[in-house]
Amino acid sequence: MSVSFTLSPEQQQLKAVARAFAEEHLRDLAAAVRAEPDPLRRALLARPVMEKAVGMGFLKGLIPVPFGGAAGSGVDAAILIEEWATHSPDFVISLAGPLIALAPVYEAGTPEQIRRFVAPFLADSGAPVAAMAYSEPGGSANFAAPAPAEGTRTTAVPDGDHWVINGAKQWASHLPGWDGDGPDLMTIVCRTPGGVSLLVAERAQLAGHVEVEEYLDLPGLRGCLTARIRLRDVRVPRANLLGAEGDGARLTLNAFTGSGASIGTFATAAMRRAFDVAFRFATTERRGGAEPIIAHQAVSDVLADAKGRIEAVRLLSWRALDAALSGDPNGLELALHVKVFGSETAVDVINDLVKIVGVSAYDTAFPLVDALHEALAYPVIEGSNTGVRRRQLQTLLRDPAYDPLAASGLT
Repeated sequence: MSVSFTLSPEQQQLKAVARAFAEEHLRDLAAAVRAEPDPLRRALLARPVMEKAVGMGFLKGLIPVPFGGAAGSGVDAAILIEEWATHSPDFVISLAGPLIALAPVYEAGTPEQIRRFVAPFLADSGAPVAAMAYSEPGGSANFAAPAPAEGTRTTAVPDGDHWVINGAKQWASHLPGWDGDGPDLMTIVCRTPGGVSLLVAERAQLAGHVEVEEYLDLPGLRGCLTARIRLRDVRVPRANLLGAEGDGARLTLNAFTGSGASIGTFATAAMRRAFDVAFRFATTERRGGAEPIIAHQAVSDVLADAKGRIEAVRLLSWRALDAALSGDPNGLELALHVKVFGSETAVDVINDLVKIVGVSAYDTAFPLVDALHEALAYPVIEGSNTGVRRRQLQTLLRDPAYDPLAASGLT
């Protein structure tokens, strides 16, 4: 099959629909989030917009076709994410919770588990949310470490036909759900007698057993409902175990392949928005001089370098998401590259664009600093670059069977 970088008519239509939704709903949502000081109240602002998105079928568009949804290719996902994340990455993260929380269900779930756990996210109304309860307050870079290391601290103890789960979780969006009683579905990374395992808790099993210890006030991604919670005696049926005991580490890392690849597109969106601001500033502002500052070589050089790097991250993101979501055996390597390269490039690019604007960019009323705050999150969310992602790349590179040309299709 020939390689083409031209969007199909269907992808052009997806771009148009996604952009129209973003301009009609997400632009105003982002402004309202910026104006609300309380972290819980500003996160709840997204609910009516999410209901509109669900009603228009966007949530079904995140569920793969074999499981009842309408998800397209990885490039389709990148197009949608970029258009929405350019205005409100917080909203995209909230809506897309099922992407990661359900990934282990698709991989290891029984037909009955898949039917039951996916059903809430095939809805045509409401605002169902899901969370992958992986990270813990003490850090989870070594979540699968064997004793005597702590590893994952959340435990699940068998009790007859049930598991009883206790522990603290943090960082995943919507751990408390909309009302503090938990999301519609929570995939929980925990330690069972057989090792690190994955258990799925549904809304009815979480209600009354989720204690919100703190709603976090983040400098970026401020509209995400981010909290530290404690699970107290959450009882789930033994049948809610995904795969076998001890499969949790493998399933968890696999679940983060697609979400890690998506960080490249979030980074692209942040750079795109920052470039638009800086470019308009450079072409209109004289800053006391005789002509707009883009006439100065130093300014135009920074803009040119930034634009080239944006295009590079965008194309790598398309390739990585396409590989990750299609099951390409090289999807992991490409996802790791775009997670690390894309997120760190975004920080560098936006910081350079800030310097074009000068001290005015340091004012919270100026629209550039928000993009920088968002970009600073991308090297550390979905598995920190140093603590998790570079370690995974090291593992790939140390494999005697590693082929440097395989991910490029040039073997």
